[in-house]
Amino acid sequence: MSASSDRVVVIGAGASSLVLELVAAGYRRIQAIDISAAALEQLRGRLGADADAVEFVCSDVRTIEFEDPVDVWHDRATFHFLTNPDDRAAYAARATAAVRPGGHLLIATFAPSGPDQCSGLPVMRFSAEALAAEFSDGFEPTGSFEHEHLTPWGASQAFVHLTLRRVVP
Repeated sequence: MSASSDRVVVIGAGASSLVLELVAAGYRRIQAIDISAAALEQLRGRLGADADAVEFVCSDVRTIEFEDPVDVWHDRATFHFLTNPDDRAAYAARATAAVRPGGHLLIATFAPSGPDQCSGLPVMRFSAEALAAEFSDGFEPTGSFEHEHLTPWGASQAFVHLTLRRVVP
């Protein structure tokens, strides 16, 4: 990847530090996507003068359209909130339409031993294999690992992280 030329979308960007880290690493073609305008404004404020390196998009990922191909699609902890199979299929279709052949999808969700709720909402839990199956129409898995995430309040949550490469079916 080339920081100056790769197009990266961060799904559920919210107040995550990933966008700040990408900007610090030299990425300048970043789209921060979140369904919450307030979360995007908080992120914009945290970026300060670097906010012009990011396009802030308030949208539902299940219906978003992209004008240009995406090199890297990153989602940590959005997909697992989609408990309806039709919503997950719509998300996968958006990712497949957006990511260029050879591009990458990086996704993290709750692992099978993870919580069954987050922020008071029901969530899905996935093994790496089950998560890969959700994207099998356009992607092939290239790696996975599980990780215990420690929340700000000290609780441990099991996550599965999966990397996939866009293929032409």
